[in-house]
Amino acid sequence: MTIGIACIGYGYWGPNLVRNFARQMDCQVYVVCDSKPENQIRIHRDWPMVKVVADAMEAIHDPRIDAVLLATPVATHHPLAMAALRAGKHVFVEKPLAGSVAEAEELVAFAASQQRILMVDHTFVYTPAVQKIHELIRTGTMGELYYYDSTRVNLGLFQTDVNVIWDLAVHDFAILKILVPEQPVRILANGVSHFPDTPQGMAQICVEYASTFRAFINVSWMSPVKVRSTLVGGNRRMLLFNDLEPSEKIRIFDTGIKQILGTQESDRFRMDYRMGDIHIPHLPVTEALMNVATVFLDAILHNTTPLTDGQVGLDGAENRPPIPPPFFFNT
Repeated sequence: MTIGIACIGYGYWGPNLVRNFARQMDCQVYVVCDSKPENQIRIHRDWPMVKVVADAMEAIHDPRIDAVLLATPVATHHPLAMAALRAGKHVFVEKPLAGSVAEAEELVAFAASQQRILMVDHTFVYTPAVQKIHELIRTGTMGELYYYDSTRVNLGLFQTDVNVIWDLAVHDFAILKILVPEQPVRILANGVSHFPDTPQGMAQICVEYASTFRAFINVSWMSPVKVRSTLVGGNRRMLLFNDLEPSEKIRIFDTGIKQILGTQESDRFRMDYRMGDIHIPHLPVTEALMNVATVFLDAILHNTTPLTDGQVGLDGAENRPPIPPPFFFNT
């Protein structure tokens, strides 16, 4: 079976989607849609054999199409995904799934009722590095988890329809959903917009759990340097995940802290620090988006549930702090 693909949106992320799906054995990209003439020229240049259209409905209702990829602004995710699902198509949506919890809930419920695959492109979950971290946690190598501390900052790109939390922190919410078996019990967030009538460009988030595990997330569009760094600490091992490293993305530290309990009152605050070796695991050199495409197509062919299905996208929407109109925490 060859799965017919239509991609709607050929701006920033759409070309990456088309390129990776076009390399798959089980599908054929038949249609790419974009309303901007300059993007249409790019599509013709990059994929001369693909049909180029300006109307999303024309792409969705093309009889050759089995699945629709959405790489469009967040505000369009819900109406376009619903239109595709009503047309009987499987749907692959850029993160975040939708602009509100209510919209995400409707998409998840309707996809289930139509027995269609709804998948969210949380690409980081499919990187070899995050998969390795998941393995280290699942096998007990890290021990009891203490914290997740992420810094995800760069200069721009300012978004017009979402703030920095929805743009960058959504990656961490998806990663946490995979790595941590617990559900959060509370989220504290503070953000700031430095320019009138613009979304928040900086934010700090603390995700609290019933246990002592905590996740701290720092996101910004206003950093002079790009940083993609995450620390994960456990009572047996700690690790640094630097996504900007070309090869040595993970460093595992045989480092730990434990409290020494003595008989004297003064012993209550004595700590023992263990400083051991640093291990750098070998990770396969594969593009995460290729893994994403493979998972989506496999879910369609074999009726399996993707790791980042619509429910995960809904959970991410529910975990984001509420955003009063027009934006969250205007300060």
